[in-house]
Amino acid sequence: MSEARSLRMHSFGASDIGRRRTTNEDAYLCDDDLGLWVVADGMGGHAAGEVASQEAIDTVHGMVRRGKTSLKLEGPLTDERSRAAARLLEGAVQAATYIVYAMAEIDRGKAGMGTTITAMMRFGGALVTAQVGDSRIYRVRGDEAVQLTEDHTLINWQLKQGIITPEEARVSKQRNVITRAVGSRDYVQVDTTVSEPELGDTFLICSDGLHGYLRTEEIPAIIAEGGDSSVKTLIDLANGRGGKDNITAIVVQVS
Repeated sequence: MSEARSLRMHSFGASDIGRRRTTNEDAYLCDDDLGLWVVADGMGGHAAGEVASQEAIDTVHGMVRRGKTSLKLEGPLTDERSRAAARLLEGAVQAATYIVYAMAEIDRGKAGMGTTITAMMRFGGALVTAQVGDSRIYRVRGDEAVQLTEDHTLINWQLKQGIITPEEARVSKQRNVITRAVGSRDYVQVDTTVSEPELGDTFLICSDGLHGYLRTEEIPAIIAEGGDSSVKTLIDLANGRGGKDNITAIVVQVS
């Protein structure tokens, strides 16, 4: 059992249309009071991706807000609290999946719409993450950045199976093919993890419109700028290197 710790978490976020797209299908949420941060990267075209990402975030937000009031998640970190927090966040993502899928079934003009969901929720002195798709969470601790989430992409699956090499992956035309999405079916497999942040940690949650241009070793120096400045630098970097997609970044600082 870990003792509950009094850590403050403060976030900064922004989203940019990029240099090639005509609409921004990304959506994001920063709710420091609730302890919830989410990035969603929509897909589907004809404004459907924009609908999917915002609807998914609204659903997750509402589910977590209601769930946190009824569950006893505060206090020392225990296995029971970890499981309850993971179930809450996973259930919120599953609810979003069902809602987005149902909307597409009702309105055939939105057929095929979906979204990634990458979420981080605080409970007590711990964090739980939920992952569907290829947006990412990085943790910066000291001068090292580590990717905490796994990309649900065809390329990543091929790499894990040894079908292609990292060199082949970098130039593959299938780099943007995702294997899991919220809304493509009425159910999706959600990856969840529980961890304990340390004083001074910073977390970066971002869509592939950013991390597709960003090298992991570049992250700590940019994050060290702090707050809105680091978010602006990240978005400017992605635009400066091509800006082919929408760009969204949330920086969450632990103090």
